[in-house]
Amino acid sequence: MLSKNIKQLRKKYNLSQEQLAQKAGITYSTLIKIESGLNKNPTLDTLRKIADALKVGVDNLIK
Repeated sequence: MLSKNIKQLRKKYNLSQEQLAQKAGITYSTLIKIESGLNKNPTLDTLRKIADALKVGVDNLIK
C-alpha cells in the first residue's frame, strides 16, 4: 500500500519521481525503491520527508 499511495499522490500533484525526490530531499534511487516496493520499510525520517513534500501526513502514506 505504501508504494501505491506515494505513487498516486505524486501523480495527483503532477510530479515526476525525480521532482518528488528533490522536493523531499531524498535520493532518486531511494524513491524508486520505495515506489517499486523493493524497500518496504523506509525509515520514519524518509517517510516524513516524502509526506512533507506531498503536503500530507505520514499516516496518509501508510494507510
